[in-house]
Amino acid sequence: MQILVNCSDPLCCDENLFQRVEGVIAGTLEHFSNRVARVEVNLSDVSDLNHANSDKICSLEAWVGAESVVASHAAATLAEAIHDAASKLERLLARAIEQLDAALGNRQVGPSPASR
Repeated sequence: MQILVNCSDPLCCDENLFQRVEGVIAGTLEHFSNRVARVEVNLSDVSDLNHANSDKICSLEAWVGAESVVASHAAATLAEAIHDAASKLERLLARAIEQLDAALGNRQVGPSPASR
């Protein structure tokens, strides 16, 4: 799984932050690593737009085949925004992969008829 990190404010984003973000995303989505080709991470700080305490935004886009799954979270800190966006993406990916598998006939619900 490839993880690409982009940041709108180069002053607050450095290689250390990028590595931490990659670690959070890789760890959270580890069980999807064979299904997700790429995750794009966009970090932004909109404090100048007067968003009160939720001025740090993490937007995530994961690619499962040709389909993308998107999640984002705004919070007071980048750490909170990143972790919460990753958790949202994890839930959305689970649902999207389940639906994709069901559409392709790969989903097995309960025991197989032969084992009953």
